[in-house]
Amino acid sequence: MAVGLALASAAVYGLVDFFSGVLSRRASPAFIAVVGQGGAFAVGCLVALLLPATEVGWPDLAWGVASGIGSGFGMLFLMRGTRRGAVSVVVALSAVGGITLPVLAGVLLLGDRPSITAWLGILAALPALWLVSRTGDDPAGAAGVPDALVAAAAFALQYFALAQADAAAGLWPVVVGRLAAAVALTPTLRSVRADGGADRVTALWAVLVGVGAAVGLALYMVASQVGMLSIVVVLASLYPVLPVLLGVVVLRERLRWPQRLGLVAALAATVLLGLG
Repeated sequence: MAVGLALASAAVYGLVDFFSGVLSRRASPAFIAVVGQGGAFAVGCLVALLLPATEVGWPDLAWGVASGIGSGFGMLFLMRGTRRGAVSVVVALSAVGGITLPVLAGVLLLGDRPSITAWLGILAALPALWLVSRTGDDPAGAAGVPDALVAAAAFALQYFALAQADAAAGLWPVVVGRLAAAVALTPTLRSVRADGGADRVTALWAVLVGVGAAVGLALYMVASQVGMLSIVVVLASLYPVLPVLLGVVVLRERLRWPQRLGLVAALAATVLLGLG
């Protein structure tokens, strides 16, 4: 059961990244990010009521706020990057960076001692980031790289902060984080008209993207409760595979050989970090 839930979480997250990237080319990333937080908040409240929460403290909620801000800006810059560059490249960069940085933060700030496997993952991540970001003379591909790196840092904040919240708080830190993300992102709505505005259909898709993100997180949390965390983390961390493949197959994105090698290294780094 845990294996199926973890793979479902990875699939949902992968689809969310892909469709948010496609949607960002039709409407403002700021609009999609803010509206998506509304959908995530609604589903998060429902799931939080179903999952047990024995004790919710103020520190847990504060970490939830920090995580939500990281999540919100991570999605915003991820969509900005996919709007300007290749979905496969931007998603891979943001994913491997978002997983690697929290490990390093744990070492530097919390005194964590990662396993040899995790260190191998970090060593694989460094050339992966360099290779994937090599776009040669392709200005369209290079345009998404800075946004992808900012998204990686924001997602790292999301993962690091959420990990500091007590498991006894259930999903409530995530719910509070959705509100914090919406508030933090509201000033960016001034760019909606300049980015192409939005219509009701786009708004509906934005809500569905937010709902998908909340469902993916809920599936992961349930999987981690009923199965071995080491296995669940590795399987759930495979989520970048789907948007990368869809970017190449569906969107016909052409990658240079260093980028292809970098994607393989990024996948290896993600798995190794998950095992660590």
